[in-house]
Amino acid sequence: MKRGFFTIMAAQFFSSLADNALFVAAVQLLRDAHAAEWQQASLVPLFALFYVVLAPFVGAVADAWPKGQVMLVSNAIKIVGCLMMLFGGHPLLAYAIVGLGAAAYSPAKYGILTELLPASQLVKANGWIEGLTIASIILGVLLGGQLIGPNIAPWLLAWDLPLLDSSIDTPPEAAICALVLLYFAAAWFNNRIPDTGVEMRPLPRNPMVLLPDFWRCNGSLWRDKLGQISLSTTTLFWGVSGNLRYIVLAWAGAALGYTVTQASTLVGVVALGTAVGAVVASVRCRLEDAPRLMTLGIGMGLLVLLLNLIDNVWLAAPFLVLLGGLGGYLVVPMNALLQHRGHNLMGAGRSIAVQNFNEQACILVLGGLYAWATGEGVSAFGAISGFGILVAVLMWRIQVWHASNLRVHGPEVEHLLQIARDDSAHG
Repeated sequence: MKRGFFTIMAAQFFSSLADNALFVAAVQLLRDAHAAEWQQASLVPLFALFYVVLAPFVGAVADAWPKGQVMLVSNAIKIVGCLMMLFGGHPLLAYAIVGLGAAAYSPAKYGILTELLPASQLVKANGWIEGLTIASIILGVLLGGQLIGPNIAPWLLAWDLPLLDSSIDTPPEAAICALVLLYFAAAWFNNRIPDTGVEMRPLPRNPMVLLPDFWRCNGSLWRDKLGQISLSTTTLFWGVSGNLRYIVLAWAGAALGYTVTQASTLVGVVALGTAVGAVVASVRCRLEDAPRLMTLGIGMGLLVLLLNLIDNVWLAAPFLVLLGGLGGYLVVPMNALLQHRGHNLMGAGRSIAVQNFNEQACILVLGGLYAWATGEGVSAFGAISGFGILVAVLMWRIQVWHASNLRVHGPEVEHLLQIARDDSAHG
């Protein structure tokens, strides 16, 4: 890997670690305030909100400035949202601001990979970044759970600065204060990401002209016979996975009687399986292998249904590892193929922004539906059943779609696959 790759990995790890720990602290903050269940469920879609709203602009910004600088500024926005939550801002609004920083961060962190590395290393690089991102989810959720738990929270609250009477007097507030330091660690690494030397694409004077350009890029990926398959698969996977993070918390409370601290370990277990699957895929899979893995998505959806039958943590843990592993093995080559097609069609930053728009719109819609259903009294068991059926049916439809493309547009699909083979082999 080239110089700077592992600096990017470190910056991503600490920023994502803080994001996921902050999610757990925000859930506990809302519970301590006796907020309605639908407000807790709304944390996930509100985090996705700015991904959707700003999608036409953040990709162009990532292509207009050195991506290390974009990541640094985006991380600063996350710190602002974290401080808002710490000093009395509503957790939903503050977490949405953190999502704003994440929305600007994502096109830069993924786009820089295609600038820094040849196509032959994209699957391996995606395995690294997805593996580390998922490791940060595991550790972040666990860290958040421990920071608000009975062992660490009292120790944090016992800290006191001379001549300063802070208003930090609850475990979630103490946890949030500690997480600000993680964001500063990420900023330190952001500031050391090297310039890749790739020519920048200047922003237009009127930013609104980016809207038709964004929709053109979005349409280009959806019309591409490989892009549409990889985009629809990753959109569905992240739409469900993003919301499953909260649903597992709710399920663990209902099925196992777990607190937020205890339930956070099971969210980490799912992410552990995903990390293992991602690493294995990065070693075993190539770009052109991605379309053949869609059956794993159908199996993943059917496995989700079985979660409702489990009421023992010793069964739940290996089951969740398997569930996450299937997802990780599926999404890494799909992500790499999508980035490859997007980079060829429109440039790295814009393609990642299109990907984020679709994936986060799916998170927003599914999360909004779940929050609404929760407000109407639907249990965690019912939500899990709905998600499992949805994943299985939609992944089957995507598989049928790809088979139809092979029948009707066989030469075009084979040509695109050959491009992926050649780029993967010669980089």
